[in-house]
Amino acid sequence: MRLGGIDIPHDQQACGHSDADVLLHAVTDALLGAAALGDIGELFPDTDPANRGRDSGEMLQEAYRRVQAVGFRVMNLDCIVFAQRPKLSPYKETIRQRLASLLSIPCDCVGVKAKTGEAVGPVGRQEAIMAECVVLLEKC
Repeated sequence: MRLGGIDIPHDQQACGHSDADVLLHAVTDALLGAAALGDIGELFPDTDPANRGRDSGEMLQEAYRRVQAVGFRVMNLDCIVFAQRPKLSPYKETIRQRLASLLSIPCDCVGVKAKTGEAVGPVGRQEAIMAECVVLLEKC
């Protein structure tokens, strides 16, 4: 399973038009939204064959270039991944480092948390993985 820009061993994988990295998509949407630049679907529509199987890390970096072009930079990023399985604790630090690398920011400016669904709802039944992200931008 691809999550946070890294491969995590799991018996299932997310389905999507790109590489389906739900965390990187949430970060991309948070960046674009904070800068009032639309959303990931507008920038990388799933109707465009060029986005089929596309690396979400590349999409995140392109979105961040656009955010920087309108005069913003990331101050910090806080993310939550909601997944019953796989257990993400062993991977959180590697994900933090990958996010920091993709955005060229210090690792201590990136927070990554993982929550289960407590066996309730689509996350708890392992039907879905969700991610939320909040980003603080500073006008340069």
